[in-house]
Amino acid sequence: MFFYYITLEWHFPTKLLSMKNRIGYYSIFITAAFMLLLFSSYLPESKAAKAAETKDQALQSPNHTMANGVASVTAFDINKDFYFADERIPMEDHDVYERLDREILHIAYHHTSTILAIKRAQRVFPIIEPILAKHGLPDDLKYLAVTESSLANATSGAGAKGIWQFMKGTGAYYGLEINKEVDERNNLEKATEAACKYLKHYHKQFGSWPLAASAYNMGGPRLKKTIQKQKGKTLFDLNLNKETMRYFFRIIANKEIMQNPETYGYNIYPEQKYTDLPAYSDVVVDGAITNWAAFAKKHGMSYRQLKVYNPWIKGASLTNRKHKEYLVRVPLN
Repeated sequence: MFFYYITLEWHFPTKLLSMKNRIGYYSIFITAAFMLLLFSSYLPESKAAKAAETKDQALQSPNHTMANGVASVTAFDINKDFYFADERIPMEDHDVYERLDREILHIAYHHTSTILAIKRAQRVFPIIEPILAKHGLPDDLKYLAVTESSLANATSGAGAKGIWQFMKGTGAYYGLEINKEVDERNNLEKATEAACKYLKHYHKQFGSWPLAASAYNMGGPRLKKTIQKQKGKTLFDLNLNKETMRYFFRIIANKEIMQNPETYGYNIYPEQKYTDLPAYSDVVVDGAITNWAAFAKKHGMSYRQLKVYNPWIKGASLTNRKHKEYLVRVPLN
């Protein structure tokens, strides 16, 4: 409207207008100018208000905000004491500080894997924790399983399987049955029992939980040779292979983030976490199963349900010549 009246002034000089028309014309012009000025002064206030709102949101959720259209991220304050199995981490060592900082940042911003681990923990930890306690082992060792597999029955590129990621030879050595029909690395209870034996052995050998955890990753003989060669006393004295150099700090980072998820921007409600499997009963199998699909149908479940409840079942059948007893979980109808 403002530009319309400027155009009117250009084409119709005021001397051609009557006094009455000129007064009306200038009144409209002044009103339009005032409205434009008022509108212009309002815009900065609107932008300022929006900026203030964005800042408030950033303070409430520092890791997932937007500022001026650009994703905003932040570093974390790790100037505090950290412990693993009651052993203090020497954070005053700048190298230790930076290595842990790297892993906390890496895991905190690896959203999918971290969210899934937090969700799965509600189902998996109640199974792992009492087994660790039964063996007299520190509860913190459950975060080793998080680091290994994000609490999923995963398979690594090297062939390690299960939540505890046992290689075939190591799993068999610690009593897990592994063949074409059965793979107990995917049996959480039995694999946790094996992991407890494995970790107790390494703690007895090296006298330290950080070193025992590192041996779990790289193997005890290799770690022993490295300690002898480098004459180190603690894990933090050693220069190890790239993966193991990061491994223990990933465990600490997982513990820190899973114990304090909101601090790192993870707001996961209890009802969003995964629950235990629906109620089931154990069916004792001490002979051959010619067809697991037929077994599943007989017990009122699908083949998929059979595998979900019993992830250790590997083949389509079970020979079982030695008549070993297996407990097969069957969901209650």
